[in-house]
Amino acid sequence: QCTYLEIEQAERTHAVVLSRPAWLWGAEMGANEHGVCVGNEGVWTREPLGEDEALLGMDLVRLGLERGSSAREALEVITALLERYGQGGSCKEEPVPFVYHNTFLLADRTEAWVLETAGRYWAAQRIREGSRNISNQLSIGREITAEHAGLRQRARSQGWWSGDGEFSFAEVFSLTHQPSRMEAAKARYRAGKELLRQHAGHITAETFMAILRDKASGICVDSEGFRTAGSMVSVLPRDPAFPCVHFFTATPDPSRSVFKPFVFVAGLKPVPQVRSPTFHDDPAKKIPRFQSTVDRRHELYRRHQAALELMERDQERGQKLLQTLRDLEKQGLEGMNALLGGTVAPRPEELADLFFDCVEAEMKFYT
Repeated sequence: QCTYLEIEQAERTHAVVLSRPAWLWGAEMGANEHGVCVGNEGVWTREPLGEDEALLGMDLVRLGLERGSSAREALEVITALLERYGQGGSCKEEPVPFVYHNTFLLADRTEAWVLETAGRYWAAQRIREGSRNISNQLSIGREITAEHAGLRQRARSQGWWSGDGEFSFAEVFSLTHQPSRMEAAKARYRAGKELLRQHAGHITAETFMAILRDKASGICVDSEGFRTAGSMVSVLPRDPAFPCVHFFTATPDPSRSVFKPFVFVAGLKPVPQVRSPTFHDDPAKKIPRFQSTVDRRHELYRRHQAALELMERDQERGQKLLQTLRDLEKQGLEGMNALLGGTVAPRPEELADLFFDCVEAEMKFYT
């Protein structure tokens, strides 16, 4: 049972860790036990938006992670389900529908892909070196590695492409008159690309955390209708002897949040402090949907928000708290770097409690 649709179950699914809006089934981003990571963003294209309830891009993120044991397999899962069920339905917990198509980043220990969609159509690009970013717009040009079988025919039949010359997915399927929000998306995309270029050849988890915290570029949004609500950075060693490490904030505004490490091991300790409450009469499930609101914040989120208010009221105490949080994050990073550098042997029982312990430590600082 996805957010709106019920689809056929797979024979087996993989363990996943997800960062998601609490009201829906899917996820904005996450990872699975095989080191596959997927994240998505909204995009507007020439294909009409599906107001009818179908699969959300966020459902596809989760389905790709649950059913794909590699980035390529996750991509195949997502594209097959997209072609079969389509994408559509509101992506926001509000009475007025907010609908978009989706772009995805997919990576595992050995491969990375960008997947971009327009309705049921799609194009994918395998990233063989360097870095790549996405930001609410089509960005795959002529470097298409795989595509929907009817993609070019669709473009020709609509008069968007003559069939002459090279085919560029972004040029052909992007809106000719783009909404004003796309200008901000373009600026973010350029800024992300430039920040990655500056660190080319020396990109670490800390580099990504700093980029996700960058406010000047608009990558980190703290006050608009769409705040940066959660952030994730993953380290996927090529050597399978080392574990993949996934850092999650589980709170908004990464510039004032702690990236906490999570590693898949047997016997993981549950972390109820970052699970949103469930509701018997959930307004997201009752038809018509979204007629009332409920407080979905989990315990860490509530305490974090209270701490942010303190930071704003009392600058001095706020700076002290922020420094404490940075120190906590640094400890987690140093521990993970030692683990990934081979100087510390992994102890499964410690890794099973790792994320729980980090959340507990952060919550103590807020009280």
